[in-house]
Amino acid sequence: MGKKSRVKTQKITAAAGMSPAPSSKEMLLLVGDLLEICSVSQVSPSKEWEEHLQIRAQVEKICKKQKGLSVVFPGSREDYFDKFMSWASENGILTEGLEICLFPDEGYGLKTTQELKAEELFLWIPRRMMMTVESAKTSILGPLVAEDRMLQAMGNVALALLLLCERANPSSFWRPYLCSLPSHYDTPLYFSMAELHHFLGTQAMHDVLAQYKNIARQYAYFYRLAQVNPAASKLPLRDSFTFEDYRWAVSTVMTRQNQVPLEDASHVTLALIPVWDMCNHTNGLITTGYNMEDDRCECVALREFHPAEQIYIFYGNRSNSDFVIHNGFFYKGNVNDRVKIKLGVSKSDRLFAMKSEILARGGIPASTMFSLHCGEMPVPAQLLAFLRIFCMTEGELKECLVGENVMEKIFRLGDPDFPVSWDNEVKLWTFLETRVSLLLKTYKTSLQEDENLIADPQTSYRTKMAVRLCKSEKEILQGVVRYAACQRDTAHHLQKSGAPLPSPVVCKSTSFSEAGRKGSESKGEVCGEGWNNEETMEPRETSNSANEMASKADI
Repeated sequence: MGKKSRVKTQKITAAAGMSPAPSSKEMLLLVGDLLEICSVSQVSPSKEWEEHLQIRAQVEKICKKQKGLSVVFPGSREDYFDKFMSWASENGILTEGLEICLFPDEGYGLKTTQELKAEELFLWIPRRMMMTVESAKTSILGPLVAEDRMLQAMGNVALALLLLCERANPSSFWRPYLCSLPSHYDTPLYFSMAELHHFLGTQAMHDVLAQYKNIARQYAYFYRLAQVNPAASKLPLRDSFTFEDYRWAVSTVMTRQNQVPLEDASHVTLALIPVWDMCNHTNGLITTGYNMEDDRCECVALREFHPAEQIYIFYGNRSNSDFVIHNGFFYKGNVNDRVKIKLGVSKSDRLFAMKSEILARGGIPASTMFSLHCGEMPVPAQLLAFLRIFCMTEGELKECLVGENVMEKIFRLGDPDFPVSWDNEVKLWTFLETRVSLLLKTYKTSLQEDENLIADPQTSYRTKMAVRLCKSEKEILQGVVRYAACQRDTAHHLQKSGAPLPSPVVCKSTSFSEAGRKGSESKGEVCGEGWNNEETMEPRETSNSANEMASKADI
């Protein structure tokens, strides 16, 4: 059994040769300055790093003043695993045949001690054992949630603050679960400046810096709220609410959150799901759903698992950028990996009105982000449709705007088998090859330099994660360049030979915007996702079959 759970709050004292704990007035001034720095709404890409240095410097001032004030549990998390699993079993979670085990590549995960067949139900978690936003509303945090609009709008923040309130409560029902959680994470929120520097030049850099800025702003806002709002007078956060605490709580929610239906299935709520959130990710299919009849989350085996083997689940169709930023790991062999590229029709283009009208009819903005995928088919239907429209002549645009069957013509624009013209194909693939080649030139290192840094035993885990992400982005972009060049050469050959254009017999019934979404945003489950981007667990009638979750829903 694990050690007896207890809370230890380290207080800074002058007797220990350290500075006394900062006064409330002093901290309010510091967090006020942080809030002001983080409240600049838009910063140019060239200024983002400079802004981050300012934010980081202010956060470090705050952390220095708060050193030793965080609530901590003695020992390591593995000391509490036995008690955690006993607590789970005693309270209705199916844990038979499951053990928490340390694995060399993924860290802690779930191991099966018995044979599991594919689609066999091996784990369920009753609603009462999930920590949800509804739990926050009925807890000591409830009065503040009822008053504050940000907490009402951001369930993930309410869940993070609930974690901190429960962690500070020695008699909390959730204590065995809280003690089993990591004491720190490998999300970019924990990266040193040297480690963070390896994101420079990557497509993920903007999101990494934006995440840190948002969390710093939230912390400053809620620290001040906890001090001045009467509804927060009984919260333990009022006496000890450090940036380290908030970063830990945010990372816990970010790496574990999921959405489950309410009891009446009218809406969904955010939840932390003990034991299930110990499962690590692999490529595969959705195997988790919600059994409304028994009011519990259920998970079936992704494939056959043998005794002593780690049990994996599929977190969903996520890029490695998503995994690194929101989960703190890089997944090798991610078949769903992709990078973003921003494309748009210039308003100075004399054909802008016609192009934007056709795009609008297909559900695509005139300027937006697209995904470039790994694998043999890196260009999804939505992007192909955009490129075809972007490169159309005035005559080709008119054919999609007037005459018979114009919507059918628009719906076919995302189909690679039916080009607009050979000239259009040559233009669009030449444009894409050139644009992506320019993106590749913005990276600061070569693939060989990346490989050398990854192979160096002195390189930290977090640095390797950032470098692997950088390397994977370049490999995807290089694959797109090769693909575009091949498609351009094929179209040019067919153009020169006078080959006729393929003529469709049956028209497509879905728009290219829908086809694009199907190609790039499949449904998924998650043990952790974006700070404001969770998956929804669909209700199901029976507990014996795998069930997909609904598509992404922002809170």
